[in-house]
Amino acid sequence: MSNASEALFAPLQLKSGQVLRNRIAKAAMEEGMAGRAQLPDERLTTLYRKWGAGGTGLLITGNVMVHAEAMTGPGGVVLDADSPLEPFAAWARAGKDDGAAMWMQISHPGRQVQADMPGVVWGPSDVAVELGRHSKRFGQPVAMTAEQIAETITRCATTARRAEQAGFDGVEVHAAHGYLLSQFLSPLVNTRTDEWGGSLDSRARLLLEIVRAIRADVSPSFSVAVKLNSADFQRGGFDADDARKVIEMLAPLGVDLVELSGGSYESPAMTGRPTDERTAAREAYFLDLAAELAVSSPIPLMLTGGITRRQTAERVLASGVAVVGMATALAETPDLPARWRHGAEATGRLKPVTWSDKPLASIASMAMVRYQMRRLGEGKKPALGVGPVIALVADQLVARRALRRYSRWLASRPRVGTRTSV
Repeated sequence: MSNASEALFAPLQLKSGQVLRNRIAKAAMEEGMAGRAQLPDERLTTLYRKWGAGGTGLLITGNVMVHAEAMTGPGGVVLDADSPLEPFAAWARAGKDDGAAMWMQISHPGRQVQADMPGVVWGPSDVAVELGRHSKRFGQPVAMTAEQIAETITRCATTARRAEQAGFDGVEVHAAHGYLLSQFLSPLVNTRTDEWGGSLDSRARLLLEIVRAIRADVSPSFSVAVKLNSADFQRGGFDADDARKVIEMLAPLGVDLVELSGGSYESPAMTGRPTDERTAAREAYFLDLAAELAVSSPIPLMLTGGITRRQTAERVLASGVAVVGMATALAETPDLPARWRHGAEATGRLKPVTWSDKPLASIASMAMVRYQMRRLGEGKKPALGVGPVIALVADQLVARRALRRYSRWLASRPRVGTRTSV
């Protein structure tokens, strides 16, 4: 085994004391596979048991929502103060069965909520998602009140504490891809003039307060990570220099790892369709930016985005990044890390979606990945020959059923909100 390969399979000790068995992480993907009452069921446990057995050192779940009334889509998992813990404990055990660490990604969608969803559409400001003719897919946001911001901080801490109680090894706070915390960080979306907007220090305040609240509520040995955009890839938006400064702000707060990705629904660089030419048409979309940030980062970095081959993963580590994150590649080949260890590569790849309508192509690409995850959760092998149209139709049918179930469940809970209330 070469020195580069040895580095890939070397353990990593984090600030919390947790040790990852290797430098390969399964990054978060939005599974959309919640069972009844928005809880994980046997499909998610089967899926994560498969990934854990495939040699990955760290498994990060798809985004688990901290607010039951604020969901990207109807198939999302919710962990709040009222959720039963046993389904989450089963999920954690499944991922950890073969020695992988299991972290829960916790998230609030903010304004990135589908228009047909019940509940709330919040944002730092009332700036809507702009996707041209696809803009109507998303609800019109209302600017959050100071009380709603405070409640969101509490919700995040509650979800993290309960994740630890359920047996997870850590949480990752989602502050990338245009979700709520990313919206607060963006000067294009956050036009507030109070203490939560304006300068970068103020725009980062919500993320920092959430990390502080989580650290105060969990054990020192429980890992806390942050997923951050290396850049938004929008003119005048959050950029690499902003990312460097936010990482420096996070360092004193006990953060174990910062995962770097990029883009948002408006500029979906994370699916390999960026607007910035530096990230186009190659693997490791954000490597140049990550390598620049790694030079001065006081926190170990993880890079996610387009990594599919061992040679690329080794190049990422050689750049100074500590952990290689993979998403789509593990939906295609769930035992890819084990294959790498034995000198093999992936069994195949999904065909890229080359439609000229970039937002629709991004949606179709994500539908193709979810199609594979559903198959893995049913104990089947991936079907890499599926086309984008079939995957989209299947995704819509699944989402339609999930929306009916979620709407009934939400209506049965106390304090059901409206688009503008808690």
